[in-house]
Amino acid sequence: MATTHSNPDPSQTDLKALKGKISFIGLTGGIGSGKTAVSDLLGKLGAGIIDTDLISHQITAPGGQAIPLIRKAFGADFINSQGALNRPKMRTLVFEDPMARQVLEQITHPLIQQETAKQAFELAKSKVPYLVFVVPLLIESEFWLKLIDYLVVVDCPEETQIQRVMHRNNMARPEVESILKAQTSRSSRLAAANTVIENQGGLDELKPAVLNLHQQLLKIQGEPLSSS
Repeated sequence: MATTHSNPDPSQTDLKALKGKISFIGLTGGIGSGKTAVSDLLGKLGAGIIDTDLISHQITAPGGQAIPLIRKAFGADFINSQGALNRPKMRTLVFEDPMARQVLEQITHPLIQQETAKQAFELAKSKVPYLVFVVPLLIESEFWLKLIDYLVVVDCPEETQIQRVMHRNNMARPEVESILKAQTSRSSRLAAANTVIENQGGLDELKPAVLNLHQQLLKIQGEPLSSS
């Protein structure tokens, strides 16, 4: 169900107000790397999870806050028969037209940030040990790099990413490859990471690595990243 919030409390829309009160963990990785699998496991261990990609889907679902603005900016052709964003059509447009991408981001980013902050404050009140912000394009964002205390990168070989996304999203190989090319390089993500979680196998291999990560994150005291 799409989230619908109006007149948010200004004191709970700025994540910086939480800095120093709870650890901010950034979780990122290329498409198909397994970010959701890792964040789900961390959530089961007690972490507070805020998935910005999930929020993006919520605000562009039928009845989502972004739908009227997208319809006005791009036209009814970019809204599908269910009333949600026509993602394949929009994906094609923003890959071909950087200005269109900027317009879309000007619509969606403020709404995503608003809901991200709301969830973060709610989770912090619930006394979770730390917050995990799942952000697909975290490395590309100066905002996130400056905000987080610790960066976790989920990694796997590019061919594994391609096969996973082709199977999961029913996409053709060239389409997946174009998405990979549009994201920051694997080497850039790995260079920025405080910890790398290798995700080449199944859940049985992933669970021990995530448990070790959880125990490590419990010790983080909110020290800023040296690169920020």
